[in-house]
Amino acid sequence: MKARSLLTGAILAMGITTVAHETSAHDERVDHYKGLPAATLDHAVKNFSEYNRRLEIILDKNELTSDDLDTIHQLSYTLENALEKIREELSALAETLEEVHLASETGEADRVMAEGGAYLSVARKLIE
Repeated sequence: MKARSLLTGAILAMGITTVAHETSAHDERVDHYKGLPAATLDHAVKNFSEYNRRLEIILDKNELTSDDLDTIHQLSYTLENALEKIREELSALAETLEEVHLASETGEADRVMAEGGAYLSVARKLIE
């Protein structure tokens, strides 16, 4: 649970963005991979956690081999997919929280309950 809280904080603090790759000579030299898809927030968080663990194991070495670099290259695609989905979900979550905020300001208890429930159902996926 603490790890997910740290994950959530780190993602929010960084303001995650994805990098668009431009066509270059580098793109022609390197094999590109698809990475695992992250169709849902649950999948994204699972992949993000697992592939960060894998990356950490490799980076704990004193030296990186060419195989390590290739593995990291492959891992990065899954991590990018996961981060993109998390970013999308957090953007929508921020909008839902704003609805809770506005409804609480105007005393709309029913709306607070509805929007608050929707907010928590998504937020729990990041913190539990």
